[in-house]
Amino acid sequence: MKTTPKRKLEQCATNPAVSMMSSTAFSDAAPVPKKLSIKGFKVKPKVSESFVSDSLSLLEAAVRSIQCQSGHPLSLEELYKACEHLCLHGSASKVYSMLHSICKDNTDVLMARVRSLPTSTPNVEFLDALNNEWLQFCRSQIMIRSIFLYLDRTYVIQTQGVKSIWDMGLDVFRLAFLENDAMLDDSNSFKTRVVDALLSVIECERTGQQTPTHLLKSLISMFLELGIYLTAFETRFLGVTESFYVSEGARWIADMGEGSLNGLAVGSYLAHAEKRIDEEKMRCGMTGYLSLATRKSLVAIVERILIQTHIESLLRKGFDDLIQNDQVEDLARMYTLFSRAPSGLVNIRKCFGDYIAKVGLSIVNDVNRDPTMILDLIAFKKRMENLTNTAFASSKEFMQVIRESFEKFINKRHNKPAELIAKHVDSLMKTGKGITETETEEVLDQCLALFRFIHGKDVFEAFYKKDLAKRLLLGKSSSVDSEKSMLSKLKVECGAAFTSKLESMFKDIETSKDFVTSFRESPRLMTQLGSVEVYVNFLTAGMWPTYPPAPLTIPAELERLQTVYKDFYMSKHSGRRITWQNQLGHCVLKGSFKKATKELSVSLFQSAVLLLFNDKPVLSYGEILAATNMEPKELERTLQSLACGKLRVLTKEPKGRDVHSTDTFLFNHAFENPLFRIKINSIQMKETVEENKETTEKVFADRQYQVDAAIVRIMKARKKLSHTLLIAELFEQLKFPIKAPDLKKRIESLIDREYLERESGESAAYVYLA
Repeated sequence: MKTTPKRKLEQCATNPAVSMMSSTAFSDAAPVPKKLSIKGFKVKPKVSESFVSDSLSLLEAAVRSIQCQSGHPLSLEELYKACEHLCLHGSASKVYSMLHSICKDNTDVLMARVRSLPTSTPNVEFLDALNNEWLQFCRSQIMIRSIFLYLDRTYVIQTQGVKSIWDMGLDVFRLAFLENDAMLDDSNSFKTRVVDALLSVIECERTGQQTPTHLLKSLISMFLELGIYLTAFETRFLGVTESFYVSEGARWIADMGEGSLNGLAVGSYLAHAEKRIDEEKMRCGMTGYLSLATRKSLVAIVERILIQTHIESLLRKGFDDLIQNDQVEDLARMYTLFSRAPSGLVNIRKCFGDYIAKVGLSIVNDVNRDPTMILDLIAFKKRMENLTNTAFASSKEFMQVIRESFEKFINKRHNKPAELIAKHVDSLMKTGKGITETETEEVLDQCLALFRFIHGKDVFEAFYKKDLAKRLLLGKSSSVDSEKSMLSKLKVECGAAFTSKLESMFKDIETSKDFVTSFRESPRLMTQLGSVEVYVNFLTAGMWPTYPPAPLTIPAELERLQTVYKDFYMSKHSGRRITWQNQLGHCVLKGSFKKATKELSVSLFQSAVLLLFNDKPVLSYGEILAATNMEPKELERTLQSLACGKLRVLTKEPKGRDVHSTDTFLFNHAFENPLFRIKINSIQMKETVEENKETTEKVFADRQYQVDAAIVRIMKARKKLSHTLLIAELFEQLKFPIKAPDLKKRIESLIDREYLERESGESAAYVYLA
């Protein structure tokens, strides 16, 4: 009965939960917390006197066995515990000193083995031996560091000036690598021998030989780990690299020589240089063996030696050939490589401009190429622009070089390019060219691009005005819209004053259409004309080109029609004087031949000759001359077009291609042609040498007035000016090319006309006279 309660109390004591429940159930008092205290041994454990020495010996034996790659009876964990126990018992410094001594002894042995190799040992074999020792050192050092990790994390961290086990090992290896070298000439040191071997192997790789790049990478990493990469290796490496590429670049340049294949040689050199740069970048990349920090200096050396040093030689030897042969890829490579040199692109732009000027000048100065000059210049300009877009990265500076070069060479031959541009536009505007309006606009823009480079724009205006007049009067313009589009382009380019007369010409044509419409609305006047249709253009004097008088005895039929139109015009505009321009007239005649009746579209001169054969079938040259009262040269050209061309309405006796005063002409009744209306080309409508000369002289005369006006304008503003400053001002203001002697003549003319006078006592200065 007494033991049962006791068991229940023991259970409650051993089960706090039950005890707590019991207390809660039977009592409201709070539980009393229990306290737990930890106390040290009353007697401190003692370490045996030989513990430190035994443990150090144990660790020393283990380290040496690791360095010798031999086995050890204790596990790594046991060795780690031994190091930890020594550190806990205050022997950490002894462990560190012991470890330093062992590492030094080991590295001395490693270096001694490599140093003992004879100097005749091949470089790869020598470097491989050094690499093996380095790798063995690294492996053993890693294992040693893991064993002495506790030492690293306690003693090394807590003690100032003490290096980690890994850094201590590197210091020991560095000293062994450089030991005794300070006492020797650097050229005989072990370090120099190693670097020489490395540089030799790298040079072999550069020359295309098979080399163990893994060996180079391992040893370069050794230099980096030892902290001697920059001082011991990189400086010498960059110097040897520079020497290597100096020699290689000079050899390539010398092998090019001077010949027609230099473009190919320069292209090959540029490809080789680009390849070399890429190779050096790879050597410093993730897959290479050099430090990434070396990359910038290394690439800069290669670019300086292979590119910058030879820029002038490369451009001189092959730049023109590269452009001439359209070697776009090589030119693009040249642009990319030369852009890295300080003045590389400047030199390319200069050569590019010189090439454009040279080729352009050969086109402009070649008289035989005058018929195709404008087309050649347009094609050449387009080719240079395409080349700039593809090879020179659409550089704005290169586009500016094109513009400056064109302006330079196109004005070397005064006036002719401007004249030919006007003639090219004229041929484009004429009918029958078989191109669309879009294509016409494109070519007009190209012509306008050339026009911008012309200094003598007044020459272009004179010839364009003369050709425009012929197109408007003879109905040869292919499109009025194209004509007005060109006019608006010129107005934007040169201003309203430049196109004012040209716009007046279009206005006269429109006014003439209204006048002819008014004339035809009168039944009385149309009755006077009979069955003949007449169209007359009334031109305002001064707005149109001046034409020399062309004498002609108008046939009676045509003279009557002229009188009718003249009377009608004078009734509308009294007090005006009318001058008929015979050389601009043209007619459509009906000719009755044996096989059919044809309509002949001829000039007024041709019609005057043909109408003579209505009265007489055979006429001599003298009879025709007397009847028409034409100038002999004009008559010869007219008869030649009718009797000696492809369409021979007349026949000539004797036969021949030239017309003589003794020739006789007959109406060709046997003439036949599949067309009903036949256009007989008028030779006199083609520009003669005299007409060309007259147009040019008129331009020069107009220029004299512009020069006089400029001189008076400048002197009126300055009152007094020296001859040199006046000439300089004139060159700046005048928009056409002129020589200093011509300016001096105009100054003398103004002095004679008392606009200016020379300064008294100073002949080289002028004074304006109000």
